[in-house]
Amino acid sequence: MIVQQRLDRRVQPLLIPTEQKNGERNMMKHEEKLSGMLQEADWTKEKHVPVIEAPDNVTKDQMFEIAVTIGKEIAHPNTTEHHIQWIDVYFHPENEKFPYHIGHYDFLAHGASVDGPNTSTIYTHHGIKTQFKTSKPGTILAMSSCNIHGLWQNSKSLQIKAKNGTLFHE
Repeated sequence: MIVQQRLDRRVQPLLIPTEQKNGERNMMKHEEKLSGMLQEADWTKEKHVPVIEAPDNVTKDQMFEIAVTIGKEIAHPNTTEHHIQWIDVYFHPENEKFPYHIGHYDFLAHGASVDGPNTSTIYTHHGIKTQFKTSKPGTILAMSSCNIHGLWQNSKSLQIKAKNGTLFHE
């Protein structure tokens, strides 16, 4: 599986016209909040929810693998008209203010070609595998974007165990 990592994505503020003063139109910034746009559901009943496959407990400071897929229980379409655009993965360690961005994965081939929609033989699959290590317990967060149905999120708790197998607590 080949995916492209994009390093910079920004949400642009909306500019909303407000009252006119001296015949001039003023523009007011209106910041949209991602939290109001992120959808959640049970991934066994909703095909858009990212499914996070990761161990419940990992050894402190040792690499481990996670997988994130869309449509594990109910297949998500992968056509030019309806597809998953990208997946983002974050890790939020306990007692830290912000999460760490583990990776961004774009899915760019959905059957489109110069002959039109769904005429290519090239399709990317909306699933990723990655590895990271941590010394703190926390939460793995995944977010995905469907070109028709918007943003979806899911999370999974991660506990840390010492090399002797006992659970680590901060």
